[in-house]
Amino acid sequence: MRLEIFTDGGSSGNPGPSAVGVVIKEGPDTIKTLSRFIGQGTNNIAEYTALIYGLQEALILKADEVSVKTDSELMYKQLRGLYAVKHAHIKPLFDQVQRLIAGFKLFQIAHVPREQNKEADALVRQALKKARQDGRCDANGVAEESPSSKG
Repeated sequence: MRLEIFTDGGSSGNPGPSAVGVVIKEGPDTIKTLSRFIGQGTNNIAEYTALIYGLQEALILKADEVSVKTDSELMYKQLRGLYAVKHAHIKPLFDQVQRLIAGFKLFQIAHVPREQNKEADALVRQALKKARQDGRCDANGVAEESPSSKG
């Protein structure tokens, strides 16, 4: 099975409350969408986390070929080997993506303009809005710490 995965991640502030959006298509049909608040983080962490969610779902769906579309030029260039991963907080996410990619017969990634990634972007905004409504962010958009992070 060949799937097309549109991913987006974003943060309200950088760092700040962050969310991911993923749209998975088989041909013209959308077969899965994900919209998740992921807590405090940077935009780049959110972009990688969205890709991880998308690849995990594709493996669950038993895809053997995936074509990823992202509007994150940095992530695209890092995964293509054009840019090095310099930040310590991104390296484990990059490594996890590499392990997930190994589960596919074919992996492709393309950088697309934001206009071609509107569905995934809308899912990011939806998750951030819901987090604010649910009180998981204060009025300034600051994410509350999870009980496990208070140590």
